[in-house]
Amino acid sequence: MLPKILVVDDTPANLVAMRRLLADCGAQLIEATSGNEALALCLDHRFALILLDVNMPDMDGFEVVQLLAETDQLRDTPVIFVTAAYADDMNRLKGYRFGAVDYIAKPVNDAILQSKVRVFLELYSARAQLQQAMDELSARNQQLVEEVAERERAEALVRHQATHDMLTGLPNRTLFHDRLRTAIQRVPRHGTGFALALLDIDGFKQVNDRHGHPAGDALLIVIAERLRQHLRANDSVARLGGDEFALILEDVSDTSALLARCREIGGKLAEPYPLQGRNGDFVANVSASIGITYHDDDRGNDEALIQAADRALYQAKDGGKNRCVLLA
Repeated sequence: MLPKILVVDDTPANLVAMRRLLADCGAQLIEATSGNEALALCLDHRFALILLDVNMPDMDGFEVVQLLAETDQLRDTPVIFVTAAYADDMNRLKGYRFGAVDYIAKPVNDAILQSKVRVFLELYSARAQLQQAMDELSARNQQLVEEVAERERAEALVRHQATHDMLTGLPNRTLFHDRLRTAIQRVPRHGTGFALALLDIDGFKQVNDRHGHPAGDALLIVIAERLRQHLRANDSVARLGGDEFALILEDVSDTSALLARCREIGGKLAEPYPLQGRNGDFVANVSASIGITYHDDDRGNDEALIQAADRALYQAKDGGKNRCVLLA
């Protein structure tokens, strides 16, 4: 698209002369015969240059330039005064003060006019190219920001998948061991103990066999949600695999309170589960066998704790299931 030049003169002959002189300048000429008309055109067009007659009725060139300078979108438009009057130094300084960039005296010297117009068109073109380059750079920077954010989201997802169970969203065995070791290290600093509970779902295999694996998966998802809802904020729950879950219960100091908490969790897990199986809707009734152990100096590492809780779990299952056993 060609750049635009606004020529403002109240004398038709002068407009014709300007039209002839600038016919081959490489710009689209737009004409105005008054200051008000020029200001209106400036609001509708973006001009590379304004050639402005100073001596006009109603609103002279000084007033036009002053109003242009007061408008954010117009103040950077270069203005060259074209005038037979006001050519003395005082008026030149006045014009520069209002925002004019140059003066051309009438009668116009063709070569000077064409040369100055060419310079400002080149400046306009260079500025437009610079703006385009800056816009492209800004767009590329935004694209890079989005790409980095997407990569970070992908990396976070990979990290999450590496440490969480895909079905239930609970921490997996890897993250469970990390949290268990952290809990062990925290005890000497905070002085409060914790307990480890391992639990199996009683009757889960029958649900899987009778109603299909999708129903079994749905049951595990609901069990995981119930565990999340009925643990305290500083406790941890993990799915170790199949229907086996692990709980790290923080701030434990009383045996009876610990058993009461675990029995309450077992009670919640024993409540009915409305589900959909391969033969339609059904209600699953399962329970949980829970084996519990304290952290103490005799069981100072994570494997020893797990083995103790596993022995307690075996006793709970061997004793009739749907019960809690604490191995002190």
